[in-house]
Amino acid sequence: MESQKYPQVGLGVIIVNTDGKILVGKRKGVHAPKYSIPGGRLEMGETFEDGIKREIKEETNLDILDPQVIAVTNNLETYKEEGRHYISVVLLVKKYSGELKNMEPQKCEGWEWCDPHNLPEPHFDASKYGVSCYLKGSVYEGVKNLL
Repeated sequence: MESQKYPQVGLGVIIVNTDGKILVGKRKGVHAPKYSIPGGRLEMGETFEDGIKREIKEETNLDILDPQVIAVTNNLETYKEEGRHYISVVLLVKKYSGELKNMEPQKCEGWEWCDPHNLPEPHFDASKYGVSCYLKGSVYEGVKNLL
């Protein structure tokens, strides 16, 4: 397990296509073999919006437009399983451009569009809770009985 003194800040983005499906990838390495919306870590001095634009370009080759913060998650399942404690900011994007590519094949098996009501399993907790907030129109869902 990784040793941390304080939680770190993660970023995730729900990218919705014209069919109402969202972009999800299957992780390799960190958080494998779980599925997740694209995202990463906030770097020092970045805004949430700039951080997610950078991460998405690095991971998918997409240029996202007008990302909006919609939720926050406290990723205690990941902490329990991996010793990594993140607070994740989840953003929503409905406009994007570019050709979808798997830019980091060492970190992701590939990207797919899926029904947000039927997420592939196993699913990363930050992504699962973020999508749930998106579907319910809520900003935060509490985490129960994990520790």
